Amino acid sequence: MIQQQKPKFKILPHTADVRLMIFGSSFEEIFQNALLGMAQILKPQTLKNSQEIHEKIEVTSLDSTALLIDFLSEVLYFSSIYKAIFDHLKIDELTPTSIKGKITGRLVESFGEDIKAVTYHEAYVEQKMPDHWEALVIFDI
Repeated sequence: MIQQQKPKFKILPHTADVRLMIFGSSFEEIFQNALLGMAQILKPQTLKNSQEIHEKIEVTSLDSTALLIDFLSEVLYFSSIYKAIFDHLKIDELTPTSIKGKITGRLVESFGEDIKAVTYHEAYVEQKMPDHWEALVIFDI
């Protein structure tokens, strides 16, 4: 029997923003899949080269929802500085209010979509069942 793979995220476009519904089997996976979703929303045009770029990331916030928003905001900052798409996360430490790790990405020629900000509006991170987490993030474009 072929088992169908669960979706990692779902992009829901809107007039002035993009909503990203994120799914995961753990709190850690929410961060991994949110990173992949944001990379897809940025729509990288042409990769400059296959050279990887690495950046340490350390974020502390008030709660798990703010942590996800602040983490994505930090990644967006690095994407802007380096003109890069980050699509891999190695987590060294994760609590409901802090994350430490390293993001890996690739340089790009340009972005197909400009994300101005990651917003707190309607954002949430929830554990629905023991192995099912869900989160919602809205990007201002």
